Amino acid sequence: MASNVPAPDGIEIQEPPSPGAWGEWNPTEDSVRPVRGKHRVAKQGGGLARSSTVLGVGIIAAVGAGGIATAQDRPQVPISIPSLPGLADDDTGPDTASEGGSGTRTGILAQQAEAPDAGEILRTRILQQAEHQNEAADTQVRAEAARAAQEAAAAEAKAGREAAEKAAEEARAAAEKAAAEAAAAKAEEERIAKAAGNYSLPTSSYTITSYYGASGAMWSSGHHTGLDFAAPTGTPVKAVAGGKIISAGWSGAYGYRIVLQLPDGTEVWYCHLSSMSVTSGQVGAGDTIGRVGATGNVTGPHLHLEVRNGGSATDPLAWLRSKGLTP
Repeated sequence: MASNVPAPDGIEIQEPPSPGAWGEWNPTEDSVRPVRGKHRVAKQGGGLARSSTVLGVGIIAAVGAGGIATAQDRPQVPISIPSLPGLADDDTGPDTASEGGSGTRTGILAQQAEAPDAGEILRTRILQQAEHQNEAADTQVRAEAARAAQEAAAAEAKAGREAAEKAAEEARAAAEKAAAEAAAAKAEEERIAKAAGNYSLPTSSYTITSYYGASGAMWSSGHHTGLDFAAPTGTPVKAVAGGKIISAGWSGAYGYRIVLQLPDGTEVWYCHLSSMSVTSGQVGAGDTIGRVGATGNVTGPHLHLEVRNGGSATDPLAWLRSKGLTP
């Protein structure tokens, strides 16, 4: 029975012969020929989707308004599907550009050829990472070297500072010591000068028994060279002026003797002492330096006092009077 249903655009449908001429048509995989044309069919996820599309097109071509017809002797129906960018190529389709499409097999292959290789990208990233690691290691080495240099410079500066402080402390101590010694020397000089300006009689509770220049056989020179102060043994003997003791000890006929040198070079001899209290160093006027005795060539305890300038004896009584003293 003929159908009056209009055919879809682009598909020509002929009236099928009566069923008696062919028998019942049951399309199978062998009887359905693949639809071919100059346009490719985009893959829809696998061969099953493509086969389903071809089968559906065949069924639409064969179905009429009145029943089922066979499509073996029917003319082939062209179907046009435009190529879409990004869709896979049909393995069996021609390698030509589709009408209205923008991509070709050759263009896709060219794009794939121009795309970066995954291995090259990985290699580039590995090289970049290695370069970054080397730069980081170099930076760390330089930082450690700079830190070590700073520590060395700080240690050197500290050592120099400590050495300078030690040297300054030693210099300060030396200066203080020198200043103390200078002050002590100055004080001693002042004390000696003050003592030299003061004079004192050589002893007390005395009696003058012999004067300078007296003659007699008792003295080896034939005359007396000093001034005798008779006093009990043990009576203190004092320095007549400030000066320095340059000699103390036994001296033959003089017995125990102390020689006191004054700042002007004058020597004062203390003879026949029973004991000596000071035997060296500086003394001041009035300081006790010994005791009256009877040692040496004597007739009794007394102090024999001599005054000498340049090695020559002078009258002690006149010298004492010149210093404002009255024996």
